[in-house]
Amino acid sequence: MPSTTHPTLNTLPETIRSQIIDLLGARLVDTIDLQLQAKQAHWNVKGPQFIALHKLFDDVAADVTEYVDLIAERIVQLGGVADGTSSSVAERSSLAPYPPGISSGDEHVWAFANALSTCGDQMRRAIDAADDLGDMGTADLFTEISRGLDKSLWFVEAHAEQTPAAPRV
Repeated sequence: MPSTTHPTLNTLPETIRSQIIDLLGARLVDTIDLQLQAKQAHWNVKGPQFIALHKLFDDVAADVTEYVDLIAERIVQLGGVADGTSSSVAERSSLAPYPPGISSGDEHVWAFANALSTCGDQMRRAIDAADDLGDMGTADLFTEISRGLDKSLWFVEAHAEQTPAAPRV
């Protein structure tokens, strides 16, 4: 969905702001999806690593909630409208749907690790895109989120019973 900009005294040109708002909007729906996937894993994990993974997935969900807010607020700062509705997330997220019916810790580790990896990759691409458009503030925001996602991926992968080269869910 193309962005709509509202008047603001922000000195980024409106054409740049509009492109940045679109970029932020795409990352917003991914990040909301990631937040929901973290809660799905948190609620449904079972097995010997239950308590560690239950807590980890909840901690990651809390971190991702902060990223969602940062992205949404940046959209509005630039004169856009943050669209975080469930229908927008379902239609526009670039993350794979979370596998239904999984329960083991290892299944959730790999499903969620894949979601973190995809979201992290999209954030790195967004850093470059924001930089190319000359919006260092947004590039910095994406950099901050990218670092956090990489750290969360590290924590989640540390619970894997298989090597990263093994088939993933």
